[in-house]
Amino acid sequence: MSAKARSEARTGPRADRRAELATRYQATRAATEALCAALEPEDHVVQSIADVSPTKWHLAHVSWFFECFVLARFLSSYQIYHPGFAYLFNSYYDAVGARHPRAKRGLLSRPTVAETYAYRAHVDRAMLDLIAEAPDSGLGDALTLIELGLNHEEQHQELILTDIKHVFGCNPLRPAFAKPEKVVAGRMGSLGFVGMAGGIVGLGHGGEGFAFDNETPRHRVLLGAYRLADRLVTNGEYLEFIVADGYKRPELWLSDGWDTVRARGWAAPLYWEQQSSGWSEFTLTGLLPLDPGAPVCHVSYYEADAYARFKAKRLPTEAEWEVAAAGLPVAGNFVESRTFHPRPADAEDGLRQVYGDVWEWTASAYLAYPGYKPWPGAVGEYNGKFMANQFVLRGGSCATPARHIRASYRNFFPPDARWQFSGVRLAEDA
Repeated sequence: MSAKARSEARTGPRADRRAELATRYQATRAATEALCAALEPEDHVVQSIADVSPTKWHLAHVSWFFECFVLARFLSSYQIYHPGFAYLFNSYYDAVGARHPRAKRGLLSRPTVAETYAYRAHVDRAMLDLIAEAPDSGLGDALTLIELGLNHEEQHQELILTDIKHVFGCNPLRPAFAKPEKVVAGRMGSLGFVGMAGGIVGLGHGGEGFAFDNETPRHRVLLGAYRLADRLVTNGEYLEFIVADGYKRPELWLSDGWDTVRARGWAAPLYWEQQSSGWSEFTLTGLLPLDPGAPVCHVSYYEADAYARFKAKRLPTEAEWEVAAAGLPVAGNFVESRTFHPRPADAEDGLRQVYGDVWEWTASAYLAYPGYKPWPGAVGEYNGKFMANQFVLRGGSCATPARHIRASYRNFFPPDARWQFSGVRLAEDA
């Protein structure tokens, strides 16, 4: 598209919206690549377990998403970069064709890392053309899918960090993704509880702005009075569970959890290492002495539930969590802080660490809200098809982009998942 034509397209009634969208698109794509700047080409291609995808795959997949769902539909002049990439970089969208097995993504030495970045540049040029030249009459549908694509890429920014942490954690050299940031220790104080009245409350997204389909529709639920812990469970508190033989006491565990503990030999959270000098924890800034005041992270739902039983408490439901979080500002330790690790809480009144630091397991199974309808078309596979055998997590983590989180956001993982930054907040009936 010529500079003149681009300029003329931007003088229409949606010129400001187009400019805003182009800026956000470029910023989101640049943020993804900035996270990868510290990596060597060899780092981009490793797959340590089936749940982890190579960094190169993430970079290509999010580009394929824009190519498949936006460019191929709305930009008539677009030329597919490579006919085989749809097979390689489709994640789970059965409606758009076959795909390479997830567990074998680490076998893909080609395309090279350099060609993957060239693919991203090809898609970026076309996306900016589309944003500039799409007719106003058809811009609405394109905007909806572009917004989805940007939020989708933000999810993969987080996955790049969690996945490369696992890759580095499997390396005996314990490489660091980033230099340690100096963090001033907070005065977190003892664990307290904040009372919540309960009643008939609203749950789910119902306002302006983007939300995933699984956050809708907004509906009413009945909650009894309850109390939430005012901060997250710390490493030091979780260590008490370990010292008390928590991993050896079947009465604390769900049946599936106890079977998992025995089958996999779990004795501590993922990335904890016991040495002669005490416990250490592998982080994205290297192997560090365990900070007893930092939130425990990389625990499964099974471990979170067992710890809650150990303390004679329980995990909050997702409704309890959302009602408590809805009136609070979305502020906390997100990826923008570049600590890449949860921080100790400060000694403040009220609920703390609600957003950021670690994803908080809830006691709620990941199910559809009453009246839920997935998005139409292939993108309807984004969330709805996974509503079985998973639990909801809330709040975001130190690897999550700050703008990506809101009170109604529902993350979900199987109960044995530990490679995410997942932690524990306790609850109890009032």
